Amino acid sequence: MSRSFPSAIVWGAVLGCIADCHSADWSHWRGLNRNGIVAEDSQWDSGAWKAKRGGPGKSLWNRNVGIGCTSPLVVGNVVYTMGWNNNRDTVWCLDATTGKPVWQVSYNCPKYGRRSTGDKSIYAGITSTPEYDAETGYLYSLSVDGDLNCWDTRQRGKKVWGFNLYQRYNVKQRPEVAVRRKTRRDYGYTSSPLVHEATLIVEVGDDDGNLMGYDKRSGKQLWVSESKEFAGHSGGAVPITVEGIPCVAVLTIRGVLVVRLDQGKQGRTVAEFKWTTDFANNIPTLAVHEDSVIVTSAYNHVAICRIKVTLKGGTKVWEQPLASGVCSPIIHKGHVYWAWRGVHCLDFETGKQKWQGGNVASPGSCILTSDERLIVWANKGDLTLVDTVGRSPSKYTELAKFPKLYRRDAWPHAVLSNGQLYCKDRDGNLMCFKLN
Repeated sequence: MSRSFPSAIVWGAVLGCIADCHSADWSHWRGLNRNGIVAEDSQWDSGAWKAKRGGPGKSLWNRNVGIGCTSPLVVGNVVYTMGWNNNRDTVWCLDATTGKPVWQVSYNCPKYGRRSTGDKSIYAGITSTPEYDAETGYLYSLSVDGDLNCWDTRQRGKKVWGFNLYQRYNVKQRPEVAVRRKTRRDYGYTSSPLVHEATLIVEVGDDDGNLMGYDKRSGKQLWVSESKEFAGHSGGAVPITVEGIPCVAVLTIRGVLVVRLDQGKQGRTVAEFKWTTDFANNIPTLAVHEDSVIVTSAYNHVAICRIKVTLKGGTKVWEQPLASGVCSPIIHKGHVYWAWRGVHCLDFETGKQKWQGGNVASPGSCILTSDERLIVWANKGDLTLVDTVGRSPSKYTELAKFPKLYRRDAWPHAVLSNGQLYCKDRDGNLMCFKLN
């Protein structure tokens, strides 16, 4: 393992800014509330998107952090991100204003998971976005090869605990799940860990249990889920409250799984809903709103579905022949948005499409801002600002576009935090724009 250190003065200033999460931070996969929605303005009205080229606002910095589809986190005035290079994963702590390293740690890791098969030309390196815990200051990472590590950000990335999931549980290769043709795929570990109170929840996908809970301070295993399904390939588990009971929902290789998190009943199955896709490509993260889950995928499925969850199971509310193959949906004020083969808006209650438009292929993500706009990061570096249905009820309305900011796929989801927009491609090129 390698580590670099800032000066005592610089580190003291940084430490003072990252002790706790703030309302403008982006401290988890898909943001502070894990839903792609931020309480920040897009800064369209201030003129930040009216430049002719080069991106919105002021370009602050651009840095390569290594190969991978993991998205950055922002806590206070630092950025945490990861990347792979020369058979090593690196955890970066960057100054949010300058992009300069505050500290970094690295460990040996292969380019692909040890059970991987298929599609190596379109992905490589770490995919899982780290998880930050404000109480401890710990950062949890999961490599494509199953290295689950806990880093102390208040001690310059000192390793607290860690182990390899493949080695500990002898996790098998994901099985063939297609019905009509051979499409077996295994991309290694892709989903983000999730902190719930004192527990770190990880989708292990072992025959002991799909989900496992660990003591977030020590790494000690606390519970395993009743479900023993193989892990899916989505971005991670999502909290959901079912009839007042804290639960978590995850998209496994064969469908939606909801389990309980209340004391003494952790891991018990609440609902299972079959959702199997050729290539095992159940990629978009589940979107949760109150007692409902939105699941979507493309390939042989090409559908989006709303599921109502009770303690007795899950029931389909509606299903439509529209899909997101990669982008995780956003649910906001009675509508569902995503960016995949166009930008889409559906009615949450009925599933009916309100509008669709824009030039988005497979790579894509979106952020919904407080001034009712969507920031779309897609293709090979196309950055677009779009009105939501609150501003444009009947048609797709594009306000600004900055094309081809990069040359490689925009698989990592974009991030907006503290007035700064972070965009990354799969080669690890990370750029930061100051919008306000």
